[in-house]
Amino acid sequence: MSATPGPSSRDTQPPVGIDELLDRVRAGYERIEAQEAYEAAEAGDALLVDIRYAALRDRDGLIPGVLVVERNELEWRLDPQGSHRLPEATSHALRIVVICNEGYASSLAAQSLHQLGLHRATDLVGGFQAWRAAGLPVE
Repeated sequence: MSATPGPSSRDTQPPVGIDELLDRVRAGYERIEAQEAYEAAEAGDALLVDIRYAALRDRDGLIPGVLVVERNELEWRLDPQGSHRLPEATSHALRIVVICNEGYASSLAAQSLHQLGLHRATDLVGGFQAWRAAGLPVE
C-alpha cells in the first residue's frame, strides 16, 4: 500500500488577502507616478502598456502612443523570447509601464512580467484615472 502524500507547505500556509499580496508585490519594485511615466514615454525610455478592457478604453479614451495589450495576453505579447511577442518586445531590458484603470491589476501584471525576466517593468500608481486626473494627454 502506498502512503498518501501529506500536505505541501503551500497547503499549510495561511491564505493571503489581496491587500497583503499587493503590498508584497509592490515591495519588489518601484512604482511610477503619472508625470514621470509621461516624461519617460516622451523621452523614449518607457513603453506604456494599457491592459484595461475594451469597455473602459471606449468610455475613458486612450493615452496617445500607448500599446494596448489585453491582460490575458500580456505575458505572451511582451516576453522577448516568446513566439507570440509583439515587435515592441525587443529585450528583457525594456522599461514597461503597465496601466490598468486604478493601479491594482497593473501591480500584479508587473510582478508577472518580472517573473519573465522583465525586471524594469513597473506600473502606474493610480492607473489611467491618475493619468487623466493629472491632466496628461488622453485621446
